[in-house]
Amino acid sequence: MKDIKKAFLPVSTFIRIDVKRLFRDKVAIFFVFVFPLIFLVIFGSIFRGDSDISFRVAVLNESKTQFATEFEKEIKDNKVFKVDDEITTLDAAKEKMNRSQLDATIILPESFGAVKDNLPSGQAKVLYDQGNQQAGQTLASVMEGVFKGINAELIPTKTPFTVKAESTATAGLTQFDYTFSGILGFTLLSLGIFGPTTVFPRLKQRGVLRRYQTTTIKVWQYFVGNVISNAIVGLIALIFMFAAAVLFFDLNMRGNYLNLAVVVVLGTVMLFGIGLALGGWAKNENQAAPLAQLVTLPMMFLSGVFFPTFLMPEAIQKVTQFIPLTPVIESIRRIITEGTSLIELGPQMLVMVVWTIVVYIIAFKVFRWE
Repeated sequence: MKDIKKAFLPVSTFIRIDVKRLFRDKVAIFFVFVFPLIFLVIFGSIFRGDSDISFRVAVLNESKTQFATEFEKEIKDNKVFKVDDEITTLDAAKEKMNRSQLDATIILPESFGAVKDNLPSGQAKVLYDQGNQQAGQTLASVMEGVFKGINAELIPTKTPFTVKAESTATAGLTQFDYTFSGILGFTLLSLGIFGPTTVFPRLKQRGVLRRYQTTTIKVWQYFVGNVISNAIVGLIALIFMFAAAVLFFDLNMRGNYLNLAVVVVLGTVMLFGIGLALGGWAKNENQAAPLAQLVTLPMMFLSGVFFPTFLMPEAIQKVTQFIPLTPVIESIRRIITEGTSLIELGPQMLVMVVWTIVVYIIAFKVFRWE
């Protein structure tokens, strides 16, 4: 028992030193705590109002009919359309569309709403810029749906076949709830890889690690101390991000916080192992920086940080499931949005454990004190 305490005494010392070092380093504090919160605010602002779809449009009413006047008023009162009342000519509308200040222009021609066969009729025109084709075509589909509703009111008909669209998402969840797991994964990636690849080469250049080598400290003691300290910092960063997400963006947490903490700690330990391998091998920061980018950039784009993996080609999807960051993000997402237990996340946990073993074996072999 005394031998175990003696072996872990340097570990506890390194934990205190590393945590104190981080909180004294203003740059480290920014990238560990402040930068992820900025990232959170940006994405949260984008996805918070995802249910309120709207189009920036101009309405050019060339018709004098009562129907056209009423139709124009309905468009302006509808929250789906953000009408620019300052635009009164087609040239002005085209100029703003070319600058992407408008999604499209709705033109009601002179004959729009004229009575024909005892019913008002006409054809509205949706004009859009080629560079904003998707928004223009979507608006045209919306307008077509509006006119179908009007036609059904004017000429009642029976519709034997209909379509009803339903979302498979759990009630109450927003796009931000699904996106938050990617933001959290990005934070753990930054903490686990960019931290060691910056710190270790700097310590080598200052000769700090060389002085450690002359003592009785073993490599595993140094590693364990750094791993535990980073796991602690990772949990603190998680608490800050969750507090911000719940307070400002109404994050809907469906799962167990303890399960999430287990995944975050395991993910942090695994990713920190990659950072240890890179930072431990590199002689200086000039070597470490490109190595870190070479590893992190593919993981960011292939692991579902910015967009879902199911949008990728099937061949790539088969590879992405084995990328270290993928099971971390998938586990976090399923715990938050589905309330999944750790037992159900067995395959993802297994991948993380295997990667953890592999990266630390590599880190031990390539680590250099100077």
